[in-house]
Amino acid sequence: MQLSTSRFLMTGASGGIGQAMVAQLCAGGAQLLLVGRQSAALQALAQQFPGQIQLAFADLRERQGRDAVLAAARDFGDLNGLINLAGVNQFALLEHQDDEAIADMVALNVTATLQLTRRVLPLLRQQANALLVNVGSTFGSIGYPGFAAYCATKFALRGFTEALRRELADTHVKVLYVAPRATQTSMNAAAVVELNRQLKVSMDDPQAVARQIVRAIECEREELYLGWPEKLFVRLNSLLPRMVDQALRKQLPLIQRFARIKP
Repeated sequence: MQLSTSRFLMTGASGGIGQAMVAQLCAGGAQLLLVGRQSAALQALAQQFPGQIQLAFADLRERQGRDAVLAAARDFGDLNGLINLAGVNQFALLEHQDDEAIADMVALNVTATLQLTRRVLPLLRQQANALLVNVGSTFGSIGYPGFAAYCATKFALRGFTEALRRELADTHVKVLYVAPRATQTSMNAAAVVELNRQLKVSMDDPQAVARQIVRAIECEREELYLGWPEKLFVRLNSLLPRMVDQALRKQLPLIQRFARIKP
């Protein structure tokens, strides 16, 4: 898809990857409708790229928030892309998480994404060429200790993407799935950063991640998994899950120690 003719509705723009993507999409000439609750961060982006950005302030976890975004998308006009980037995580052993934290992850990472997509899909179908981009995670393919609830939401997003791509196979709407690995953003607690350092797990720069996602959008690439050896582990986990079990079992004592650290 040519960025100069793109009109995207984008969630999660105030995050590290999101802000980098906004800059790169705008540099290519795209028009963006940004959705979020953090007005200061979104307003700063709008001021940085005048004439290319419109804002919609809403809580996607609430039905009225999703309805407000749909109204804004209709006013935006000629929408030919939806980028689902909004999400939250929490690094903790499952038995140490409370109901509210788990419910919040499911509400934003899964329910809000599905419900917003359902609302926006008829607008995308009106275009001769349209893209739906779901930004997932390596943890949508590999269940990882300390992220059980988060993994559940990202596995759900990956399955949703796969099913919807097949559901829309006879339309002009193409469905893309991008799975970053660990990235240097504020979403990661200090314990996660230190755990990755001790395990020698690389964390990508958000600018580099954004470049790869934007490139996938331009090429309309259906699936993209970022990072090595994470790409290999995704494939191994699908073919030889017991091998991955054994590798993670060796890491488990260290993961458990960091997962017990209060943020």
